[in-house]
Amino acid sequence: MSTSAPLPPPASPLTPAPAPSPRGPFVLLNDEPVAESGADLLGVGRAARQLAGLLVASRASTPFTLAVDAGWGMGKSSLMRLVDAELAHAPEVHTVWYNAWTSQGADALEGLIKSVLMRFDRRVLRRALQRISERRALLRAVRAVTTIAAGPLGAAGLVDELWKTLSVNSQARNEMRGAIGELVQEWSQTDEFRPRRLLVVFIDDLDRCPEETVLAVSEAVKVYLDVPGLEFVIGCDRSALAPNGLLRDLSPAASAFMEKIFQTSYRIPVPDQQGVRAYIDWCARTVGIDQLLDERLTTMLAERSARNPRRIKRLVNGFVLEATLNPMWDDFAPEAVVRTLLLQYFYPDFYRMVAGAAGSGAGDVIAEFRTYREVRRLLRTPDPIPVAELPTVTRFLREHDLPEQDADGRDATLSRLERQLPSGFPEMVRDQEFTSLIDGLVALPRSEELLRRLREGAELPAAVEPEPAGYAQSLPTRAQPPAGYGAEPAGMYGAVPAGYGAVPAGYAAVPAGAYGAMPTGAYDAVPAGRAAAPRADVAPLRYVRILWVDDHPRNNESLVNAFRAAGAVVRIAEDSAAADAALAVERPTLIVSDIERDGNPREGLEHLARLRRDGRYDGPFVFYAGRVTPERSAVAQELGAHLTSSGSEIERLVLRAAEAERPLP
Repeated sequence: MSTSAPLPPPASPLTPAPAPSPRGPFVLLNDEPVAESGADLLGVGRAARQLAGLLVASRASTPFTLAVDAGWGMGKSSLMRLVDAELAHAPEVHTVWYNAWTSQGADALEGLIKSVLMRFDRRVLRRALQRISERRALLRAVRAVTTIAAGPLGAAGLVDELWKTLSVNSQARNEMRGAIGELVQEWSQTDEFRPRRLLVVFIDDLDRCPEETVLAVSEAVKVYLDVPGLEFVIGCDRSALAPNGLLRDLSPAASAFMEKIFQTSYRIPVPDQQGVRAYIDWCARTVGIDQLLDERLTTMLAERSARNPRRIKRLVNGFVLEATLNPMWDDFAPEAVVRTLLLQYFYPDFYRMVAGAAGSGAGDVIAEFRTYREVRRLLRTPDPIPVAELPTVTRFLREHDLPEQDADGRDATLSRLERQLPSGFPEMVRDQEFTSLIDGLVALPRSEELLRRLREGAELPAAVEPEPAGYAQSLPTRAQPPAGYGAEPAGMYGAVPAGYGAVPAGYAAVPAGAYGAMPTGAYDAVPAGRAAAPRADVAPLRYVRILWVDDHPRNNESLVNAFRAAGAVVRIAEDSAAADAALAVERPTLIVSDIERDGNPREGLEHLARLRRDGRYDGPFVFYAGRVTPERSAVAQELGAHLTSSGSEIERLVLRAAEAERPLP
C-alpha cells in the first residue's frame, strides 16, 4: 500500500528555511544530588529547612524514623543532602550517611551499626568496651582488657572490638541494644552538653536493595539502634517496600515489623509546571542546547518525563552525546538530534514505523500522518470540501482501500479510514506537542534526507534507559541481550525506544523482573555485531520450536539469533507454502508471522485463517508487524492470534511458550 507524498512544511514558501543551529560547544550535566542551597533549582530548600528544624526540635522525642518518600529520580537524595547541610548549623547535632545500596545482604547490619558507632568519641567508645568486657566471663574479659591495654586504638579499632564483643554469640546480641543505648546516652547527656547531643543517621537508596539488605538495615534500625539520641532519615520509595513490591514474600509477622519501621513519612511532591520548566531551561543553558528547545518541546519534555528531574537530566545528556559522538548528525543541525530523540523517547511505536520497522509496509509514515491530519480536518468540517483539496482526500482514501464517497456520510468514512491507519493516529492527531514535534522535524533543513536515512536503517540514537522500579532489582533478571537488541523498558513517562543499529534493532527488551525472564548470564558477552553464544549450562528455550514466516527474514535476525542462542530451534519460511511444508513435518511451539507478503497485504491473516479452518495448527500464533491497525487487531483476535510491533512482546510470548513446554520435574 503506497502513501501520499509529503505535505509541504507549514511555513510559507516565501519564508526562508531556518539556518542550521550552531553546533556546540556542548557539555554534560552530572547526576549528583544537590548538596548546597544555592544549587537548589526546584525549590526543595524550603522543605529542607523545615525538616531540619523539625528534626532538631524533636531531639527529646528520639528515637524515631522519618521516611523521605518519592519515586526514582524525584530528588530524595538532594532533599536529604540539603537537610544535612541545614543541620550543620544546629548546635550539638551530628550526622552520618549510610548508602544501603553499597552493602550486600546481612553485611548491611554490621555496616550500618559500625557507621553509627564511628561517630562517637574515642573515650566514649573505650569506656563502652570496658563496661561490656567487665560483664563477660573472665576469659572474655581478659581478652578484651588485654586488647585495650596493648596500646592506644583509633576509633576504627575500638569500633571493631566493640562489634566483635557485641556479636560474638546470640547472648551478646541480646545485650547489644542496651550496650549501644548506654553508649549513646553517655555521649548525648553529659553535663558538658546542653541541649543534649543528637545524631541524625541518613540512610539512602534502601528501595534499590535486595530484600535481604532491606531486612538487615531494618533490623539494625529497629532492634539494635532504636535508642534515645538517634534519629533516622531514610530515603526510599515506600511503594517499592510494600508487600506487593520488593518485600512481596514476607510473612504477616515480618510485614507487620516493616510497618513499624517508619514513624512518619514525607512524600516529596512532583515539581510544579513553572518550577520544572525553569529546571529544563537551566539544564538546556548549561549544556548549550537552550536555542533548540521551543515552548512546545519544553512542555513535552516536562510532562512526558513525569516532571522527573533525573529523567530530564539524562535526556538532555542524551542529546549532547548524540550530537557530539554520532557521526550521523554531522550532516544535520543539532535541532534534528533533539527532535529525533524526543520522537524516539516519547513516541516509540510511531518512531519504529518512521525508522522502517520490519514488515511495517508504512512507507513514509510521517507523510501519511500529516496527510491524515489534513483529510481528517476536511472530513470533519460541515462545509463542502474545496475543489483544490478534493484530490488529496480522494487519493488518500483510495490508498487505504476505501471508496471515494461513503453513503453513510463523512463520519462513517473517517471511522472506516481510522481502522486502516496505525492505532495511535487518532490520539496523536489531538496531541499538540506531537504534531508540533513532527511539523518542526519536517521543516528542518534536509529533513527529507534525515528521514530517508532513518527509514534505511541508519545508526540510530542510543536509548536513555530509565531506572527500573527498586523492587525489580531483586527479581531474576535477564542478562544483556545480544548485539542488535534495543531497550524499551516501561516507565512513568512511557517506553524508551530503540538502541543503536539498523532496524529491526530497537525491538524492546523486557523490564527486569516483569515476568519469568531469561536467567541472568544466559548470554555470554560477545563482540558487537555477532550473535551471542549460550552458556553451556543455560538454555532457557531448549524445549521451544519456533516457525518464523517472513518473506524478508533478515529483518528478524536479531531476535532469531537471540532465541537460538537461548536454546530454541527456529525454522524460517519465506512464504505460506514453505510454512505449510514445515508444519507437515513438525508441530512448532509457536508461529511468528508477518502480515504483508507475496504481494498480498493480508496474506499472513489469510494464511492463519486457512490453518485454523483446516485444523492444521491450533497453537500459539503471533503476527509481528510494524503497522498495527484496529482492523488488523480485530482480525487477529478473531483468529486467536496476537498482533504486536514490539520485540519485547515477542520475547514475552516465547518465554510463556517455553514455560508451557518445559517438562515437569
